[in-house]
Amino acid sequence: MTRIPTPAAIALLALPALYGAAPALAAEAQDATALRARNQAAACTNCHGPEGRAPAGSPIPGLAGRPRSQLVAQMQAFKAGTRQATVMHQIARGYSDEQINAIVAWFAAVR
Repeated sequence: MTRIPTPAAIALLALPALYGAAPALAAEAQDATALRARNQAAACTNCHGPEGRAPAGSPIPGLAGRPRSQLVAQMQAFKAGTRQATVMHQIARGYSDEQINAIVAWFAAVR
């Protein structure tokens, strides 16, 4: 097994920044985060409709384009058990605050 000495490893990590790759790496990380949020939000579409657009006349509300603060507050209320629900309080408890924020951001951005 080949070991890279620490100074060499540091130099290798610094190379992308020297050649302008740091913005590309940041964009990749942002894309990966958005993809993860979209994948987590996909579970919500079973009830709330494709991309959070509930069908007309559905008793379950659509989530697409709703204000972020409103969605976070509702999810936190479900998670805390202070908002009545049939299953949402159980679902919300399965998500961390970070996951809730990512999912909510994804739905809020859907237009």
